[in-house]
Amino acid sequence: MIKTVSTKPYQDQKPGTSGLRKKVPVFAQEHYAENFIQSIFDSLEGFEGKTLVIGGDGRYYNREVIQKALKMAAANGFGKVMVGKGGILSTPAASHVIRKYDAFGGIVLSASHNPGGPTEDFGIKYNIGNGGPAPEKITDAIYARTKVIDTYKILEEPDVDLDTIGMYALGDMIVDVIDPVADYADLMESLFDFGAIRSLIGSGFRVVIDSMSAVTGPYAVEILEKRLGAPAGSVRNSEPLPDFGHHHPDPNLVHARELYDDVMSADGPDFGAASDGDGDRNMVVGKGMFVTPSDSLAIIAANATLAPGYADGIAGIARSMPTSAAADRVAQKLGIGMYETPTGWKFFGNLLDAGKATVCGEESFGTGSNHVREKDGLWAVLFWLNIIAAKKKSVKEIVEAHWAEYGRNYYSRHDYEEVDTEAANELVAALREKLSSLPGQSFGSLKVEAADDFAYNDPIDGSVSKNQGIRVLFEGGSRVVFRLSGTGTSGATLRLYVERYEPDASRHNIETQTALADLITVADEIAEIKKRTGRNAPTVIT
Repeated sequence: MIKTVSTKPYQDQKPGTSGLRKKVPVFAQEHYAENFIQSIFDSLEGFEGKTLVIGGDGRYYNREVIQKALKMAAANGFGKVMVGKGGILSTPAASHVIRKYDAFGGIVLSASHNPGGPTEDFGIKYNIGNGGPAPEKITDAIYARTKVIDTYKILEEPDVDLDTIGMYALGDMIVDVIDPVADYADLMESLFDFGAIRSLIGSGFRVVIDSMSAVTGPYAVEILEKRLGAPAGSVRNSEPLPDFGHHHPDPNLVHARELYDDVMSADGPDFGAASDGDGDRNMVVGKGMFVTPSDSLAIIAANATLAPGYADGIAGIARSMPTSAAADRVAQKLGIGMYETPTGWKFFGNLLDAGKATVCGEESFGTGSNHVREKDGLWAVLFWLNIIAAKKKSVKEIVEAHWAEYGRNYYSRHDYEEVDTEAANELVAALREKLSSLPGQSFGSLKVEAADDFAYNDPIDGSVSKNQGIRVLFEGGSRVVFRLSGTGTSGATLRLYVERYEPDASRHNIETQTALADLITVADEIAEIKKRTGRNAPTVIT
């Protein structure tokens, strides 16, 4: 029943910020997915007879790889696999299922916010028993194994019926096909004041969520429409599709523009939100106000006690280094810890497990807390609805009141996508050579106070992560950050982060790109972005 298959290693299976991501035709190569899955199992110990969780965002090739993973898990000795019906399990829901049922770990099949389809993106990542992404020591071991693997084990059995909830035998292993939504929806109802939100919606407050034909559709329908009483159709693009309806499932002002324009129109909804391919990112907009992810983290932290699940207060806040310092000012006022980490949700896991941080966020539209060990799009949306219901104020009023109290961090991210990889690497290398000479230099009215290549010393386990982004800090609190993204699948994505702190409330209504114009010019002067990339403008500005 168990077949040992001879294979040859692929040399390109190094996991990025969040697992291994490649184009579907790459994953469809002979033994490619099997090699990586077996390398995961070969890098783990003590899972004999234990439970594994498997699920994905429903993108193209999801079902095929789930069948491979199920048969390989059985052949390698797992006792049980819990898999979402239809192969569906959002990334935060997978984290919750791992934690709730004390699973050994989980395999999450997703390329997050990247496009799906026969020639588009696919991904595999491993989550550990705390429900969070595997730390670097495990992903490094997996990568090392992929380079020398010569066999994998798989059970020779027919495919499992993924579309009917129930228990199935697969060799000596049990496959438990579960409702992918119920456990997660119950968790959300335990954290937020559904009664208050239900009353808000019942009063005529119009809420719409664009699930972008991705995984959160069934979750949003169950929670927003069925449990909170929003009218049918309040969740748009609610059916997960393998190609996301030919759309790019990235909840930002480019790809969710239709939602943004609708909310901003005179007759549009009062509140709009969108989530991404695997359900871990979010975009929040209110009438007359787009909420930046950095501000969203700060405002959620400042108002956390309004939600029942956080009524006792929060222990600390963690943010990725490129995320704005808006949350830092909240932590300072609350007298709680503030932790700055590299990009990647895996870096928050130790802080959450140790009780050092309660809420976490990244500028890349990701926010979450200690309820799971992944960022969580719908969680953030429900937190905003809870705050609105409790304060009885609009999104715009809440954001502007926060700026008045804490000051405004003008902030923007410029993405240069699919840049020639060699050119991008040369740009970063040249920047690193300049770092020591930048402090003390002036660029117009901006004087460089410090410049470095960010390194993180984990306060829990002592691990060190170097080369996590180049920072140029100016006197007065402004800064620019340069970083190559680890989430793309072709070429390189250069991200430029620009931030200016403005304490004066009379200057809080300047258009963002105007407020940051001099910093954007200086960033190009320092890094020679246009010259080295051949791009006159970013692909995406958020």
